[in-house]
Amino acid sequence: MLDPKVLMSIKTLPLLAKTVIDGFMNGFNKSTVKGPGLEFSQYRSYQPGDDLRWMDWRMFARSDRYYIRESEIETSISVRFLVDASASMNHQDGDIKKIDYARFLATSLAYLANLQGDAVGLYVFKEGGLFSLASRPDPQHLQRLYHQLENIKPSGTFTQEVHYKELFAGSGRKELLVFITDMYQPKGEIMKLLDSLAALRHEIIVFQLMGQNELDFDFKGYSSLEDLETGEVVQVGPQAKKQYQEALKSHQENIRMQLLGKHIIHRMLSTSEPLDKALRDFLVQRNKG
Repeated sequence: MLDPKVLMSIKTLPLLAKTVIDGFMNGFNKSTVKGPGLEFSQYRSYQPGDDLRWMDWRMFARSDRYYIRESEIETSISVRFLVDASASMNHQDGDIKKIDYARFLATSLAYLANLQGDAVGLYVFKEGGLFSLASRPDPQHLQRLYHQLENIKPSGTFTQEVHYKELFAGSGRKELLVFITDMYQPKGEIMKLLDSLAALRHEIIVFQLMGQNELDFDFKGYSSLEDLETGEVVQVGPQAKKQYQEALKSHQENIRMQLLGKHIIHRMLSTSEPLDKALRDFLVQRNKG
């Protein structure tokens, strides 16, 4: 049920969130290993129904086993979801737009964060400004977040001309910023914003979304392509694929190195990819340190 094509058939975001997280949790329930000889007496094997707040995802990353911490007190954090709603997020591969995948991802992660007792907030970068929904931990607030995600309509460009003061007015507690974007930035607008966010010294994870047709340069039947934000038209010739893939490889490596230099976690996801990987990355980062 984590396949984006299947998720498109689910009509409401609350149901989608529950479906995704239940499917994810059932998947690792089946792979739980209850072997003897645990190294840490304060850990025990995960059992269905255990509170997710006590799951140790670092232990999972090291051992591929699922353990509950029995003697450690976990404190909640604020998880703020930043969603790019510029026109390039309308890019479509098959039936899935980038913004659809962004919705699925943010909805699922917000639901999971709320289950863990974390406060969740939403910030949508849209043409001409920023929509902000400050972080709160209650279920009613989560419903408001779903409503705003449902109504995102990408348009225009990602602009750095407005001042995003809401982003820098945090509560003073530990925060995790989850930025969902395609990193399309003609003038480096997104990287400039990430420079400012990195200075806050919160944990940041960037999920970069790309259509599989973008990755494979699979635009059969088209002799030209139009930029969704600038309207610029590019002719597609026989040699274009090789040149494009070389340029894309260089572009992605440049993004990776820039974000690494800012101590920002970067994950590139194809919109054809099931959500499992993104969920695992989020949970490992959520329980880091």
